[in-house]
Amino acid sequence: MSSEAHQYHSQFFKALAHPTRLQIVHILAEGERCVCDFDQLFGCDMSTISRHLQQLKKAFIVEDERRGKQVIYTLKAKCILPFLSCIDANHPNL
Repeated sequence: MSSEAHQYHSQFFKALAHPTRLQIVHILAEGERCVCDFDQLFGCDMSTISRHLQQLKKAFIVEDERRGKQVIYTLKAKCILPFLSCIDANHPNL
């Protein structure tokens, strides 16, 4: 495996290493969402949510699309959920 691949994998896991970003991944697994939906779901300011979404986008985990004045996010790396299920299966209390 190339050094570039290791670098990308590291960036990928680093982007997932925050509870809010993992929640965003689970929400997007249910379907696309407007960035404004996350404000209501998390109850924190939009700049914080935007930073989380940008980290996920930079790691190619999510992608966005502008529709008029709205920005719609979708889960690009759909393999994350089976991976998380695999990890959960190994934890005795989950």
